[in-house]
Amino acid sequence: MTKLRDLANTLFSALVIVVVLRSFAFATYHIPSESMVPTLEIGDRVAATKYPFGYSRYSLVGGDYLPRFPGETGRVPAAMPGRGDVAVFRHPVSGEDFVKRVVGLPGDRVAIRDGRVWLNGEEVPLTQSGRWTYRTTDGAVVAVTAYREMLPGSSRPHTVILRDRRPVDSDMAELVVPEGRLFMLGDNRDNSADSRFAAMGSVPVENLVGRADAILYSFASCAGEAGLRCAPRRLLERVD
Repeated sequence: MTKLRDLANTLFSALVIVVVLRSFAFATYHIPSESMVPTLEIGDRVAATKYPFGYSRYSLVGGDYLPRFPGETGRVPAAMPGRGDVAVFRHPVSGEDFVKRVVGLPGDRVAIRDGRVWLNGEEVPLTQSGRWTYRTTDGAVVAVTAYREMLPGSSRPHTVILRDRRPVDSDMAELVVPEGRLFMLGDNRDNSADSRFAAMGSVPVENLVGRADAILYSFASCAGEAGLRCAPRRLLERVD
């Protein structure tokens, strides 16, 4: 009985440590889609730190069943992400965990024209950095141009891609980001379900889970077809 009790105490202690770490320090997430290519690839495992944005009920393990935290944003402390941060958040409609880039803050005027982001009446500049062709998960072969983008207030640039043949619904008329909400975009601008579309819309600040800071490892796979880009295998890399 003593050994069983010791084992139970050990397992319980380990469970408590895991819950505390996942709630207050960091958690890891698998990337299942192409929406953040090339920053994040299908098969990447990313680590999201919890403290940069403060804490809401969605930061905590099992927090969906907790009441909303006090304050205007439902976060303690009431921290706000910066433009350019890559954030894990709870989807406001489906309740799933998503990863996108923060592009617009509360009160910002955001528009997408010819694939370019316009913030508060100013075009965010893009600098071409490459071109490649790759096969999507649905089997299509698409040609894209890569650009370096620097959002106002961001500390470093990041890479986005635009297709040569862009979908007609990728652009968006100007809108104002409501108070307490964020405008999120995928870096794969023509293959991302994000705040441009009613199925997601703007995301409540309360729904932030953490900031994606590192790629721990990658299980990306590729057939290695001639002339087509393969997702790189990565280990312990910073998320730009």
